[in-house]
Amino acid sequence: MKIETKYSYEKTWSLTSEADLLKIIAEEVGDADPEGTLVYIKEVIKTGKEITVGSCKFRVKKEEK
Repeated sequence: MKIETKYSYEKTWSLTSEADLLKIIAEEVGDADPEGTLVYIKEVIKTGKEITVGSCKFRVKKEEK
């Protein structure tokens, strides 16, 4: 699964590696479990929804046709 992120102050989505996703989540949720939060994010976005954690949005990369 390819995941894109976008902070609230950004205009474009960026493809983000799993290591960077964990860093972003750790910054946004503080002492909470970043790995557990990433699992939850993946469950939500696999249906095509976007989820916001702190000031960052996450979504599945849309396939180009």
